[in-house]
Amino acid sequence: MITEIAPAPERVTSPPTRARKKRRAWDEVPRRHIYVPLAVYLLFTLVPFYWILLFALRPAGSTSLVPWPMTFDHFEKVWNERAFGTYFQNSVLVGLATLVMTTLVALAGGYALARFDFRIKKGFMLALLCTQFVPGALLLVPLFEIFANLRMINSLGSVILAETVFQLPLSMILISGFIRNVPYSLEEAAWVDGCNRFTAFRIVVLPLLRPGLIAVGSFAFVHAWNHFLFALMFLSDQGKQTIPVGLNTLMSADSVDLGALAAGGIIAAVPVVIVFAFIQKWLITGFSAGAVKG
Repeated sequence: MITEIAPAPERVTSPPTRARKKRRAWDEVPRRHIYVPLAVYLLFTLVPFYWILLFALRPAGSTSLVPWPMTFDHFEKVWNERAFGTYFQNSVLVGLATLVMTTLVALAGGYALARFDFRIKKGFMLALLCTQFVPGALLLVPLFEIFANLRMINSLGSVILAETVFQLPLSMILISGFIRNVPYSLEEAAWVDGCNRFTAFRIVVLPLLRPGLIAVGSFAFVHAWNHFLFALMFLSDQGKQTIPVGLNTLMSADSVDLGALAAGGIIAAVPVVIVFAFIQKWLITGFSAGAVKG
């Protein structure tokens, strides 16, 4: 007996929604409308960097738009004659010390803000936010008086302490947001297993905060590396100056050594570029963690 196979029912398609229509409209945009503005922006961004490389690599007195023949005399001059090797070491010390101190203190304060409730918590958070509106130049005189009484003038410790204090408010707020995204139940489970609060934090919470800590620490390092004002005001000995102040010494009222200044700028920029090239994945993950509610 032959049975007739019924035809398959026609699939009822729903009309495309507004979101689908927008997506199709975006997909149909010509690629040149995307690539041309990006190319213009990239050209606008890279031309200044090429100009710096041109002055740093071409011989003194040359007007060529191509750095050929290429020379590294400007780098040798600023590194040896202008003591940029010493400036570089001082900047590394200030940046790393600021990174460590800011991360440790902000981690403790951020945990307290995220996990504990106290009366002045909202007021304290508001005060932390308000400190971001106070420029550092406004506090130079009182800071100088404090460090003078502590006999810390002309010491790298004064710059490290000032940089740490100015980085702490924002870092503490960011880390508290990262900690809030970690479920509190994970710590409670560790307590049930016999861990105390510190051990539970070290074993359970701290590994999950790695992207956030890298993001906060990298910004603290870059800010301390590039900051000019504190080093200029608190350090008088040339052997204790940092790279931003060293760049300022290459400019005088009568003349500017453009080749040496460009070489010094590249020396100052390359370490930061290398650091961000290695940690960009952690930075993106850290900002995503801070933007998504756990």
